[in-house]
Amino acid sequence: MNKIAFAALFFIWLSAMASTKSEVETFKYVELNKYYGKWYEVASIPQFFQKQCIGNTIAEYSPGEKDLVVVINSCDTISGKRSVAEGRARVVDKETNSKLEVTFVNFITWIFSFGGSYWILDVDPEYSYALVSDPSRNYAWILSRTPVLSKSLLMNAEKLYRMQGYDTCKILTSIQFGGYSERKPICELVKNP
Repeated sequence: MNKIAFAALFFIWLSAMASTKSEVETFKYVELNKYYGKWYEVASIPQFFQKQCIGNTIAEYSPGEKDLVVVINSCDTISGKRSVAEGRARVVDKETNSKLEVTFVNFITWIFSFGGSYWILDVDPEYSYALVSDPSRNYAWILSRTPVLSKSLLMNAEKLYRMQGYDTCKILTSIQFGGYSERKPICELVKNP
């Protein structure tokens, strides 16, 4: 078999493997009034737009104008200052409220074409922790109302992400006062106390 034919077959095989990956499943229904408030980032897949953050990352959500959700993200920076970004989210799946789009670009109006997907994968009944991602599996955040999760909730979060096709070794703990003091893959934390 020549190299071109082999490369074509390999590409077809890769395409088939990629297409067999199931779609990310979101939570059955999110009560936004219960979701509003302050959330601590307990773990995440590190992102370029958070590179200035060294710890104490917090997301706050509240009702906004025209059925939008006000999003305020903040974190500590190496300079000792607090970085704050304000954005808006809109619900794109009104049957579940678990699929939203978020943007931090505002020119006279909020421009969602420069935003990203914010999918809520899981929320516990008390709305004390939430798992957030996007359909590409390139983003993941474990959010909590407290700076740290119990071992059992962290194990549950790791299992749910893994079942949805995530590499949980890419999801690293976040540094928080009263929480984790260093970044570690959650795949390792669920194995060792």
